[in-house]
Amino acid sequence: MKKYIYTKGEFVESTSTGIDIFSQSVHYGFGVFEGLRSYVTDNGVKIFKAKEHFERLMKSCEKIGIPFKRDVYELIRASYRLLELNKLDNAYIRPLVTTGRGMDLKINDVADITIMAWEWDFYNGNKLLNTCISSHRRSSPKTSPIDAKITGNYINSIIATTEATNNGYDDAIQLDERGFVAETPGANLFCEKDGKIYTPASSEYILAGITRATLIRIAKSFDIDVIEKDITPEEFKDADSAFLCSTAAEVVGIGSVDDVPYRLNFEDSVGATLQRAYKKLVLDKLSYEVII
Repeated sequence: MKKYIYTKGEFVESTSTGIDIFSQSVHYGFGVFEGLRSYVTDNGVKIFKAKEHFERLMKSCEKIGIPFKRDVYELIRASYRLLELNKLDNAYIRPLVTTGRGMDLKINDVADITIMAWEWDFYNGNKLLNTCISSHRRSSPKTSPIDAKITGNYINSIIATTEATNNGYDDAIQLDERGFVAETPGANLFCEKDGKIYTPASSEYILAGITRATLIRIAKSFDIDVIEKDITPEEFKDADSAFLCSTAAEVVGIGSVDDVPYRLNFEDSVGATLQRAYKKLVLDKLSYEVII
């Protein structure tokens, strides 16, 4: 695959770059990343909320002391150029900040960014998901920041996803260390009860995503009550419907948890309304002035 990537300030073929085997990112998972989506809109190819994503990338670096500072708009321009070079329009974009050599567990002063992009369509075929409550809880915020996209944190996500898929499920519902519903391994969660939507409280126990914040704003603009609170597994299962959201997945309905289906047809749910509105928004068919 002779795709181009952006690394160390240059555009090079992906096959021509190597990874420093002595990097702290390789040995210890000491790095951060982001995920962005681009869409074909009536106004051309647009990267949705690029500024917010790259600002969060910088904040993630700050939270764990990675010495990486770059101009956000430079990285946005590089991302658009990367799409042009790879002839991509509907794409997923992955910026990855890696760190330099160091086997002594001390933060070194070397860090750089690589940006990759590839074609992207629907997550999991855009079907309703059959999920399970995972036996693997989210990592404790007392060990490393949960509200930063740290590469090493996602070992937990891989283990939980693997367990779920090995048991025949599409995805996992993970609890936080206190036993409340937190996230899936890669997405935020909402459930609906009596026309109101609930989502785990934005706190140190979840990565409160950019897509999550966008959906909350859309819901409030539609006069839909949004309650952020600690949600027990029993409350989540007893909801009328549920859905997950992320940049990669957008908005996807959840059909069941632990083989117990939700009682409300997803197409009749608040989640489906938000799913349609979000899609219009990313395609420039719904103005921000309408929803804020």
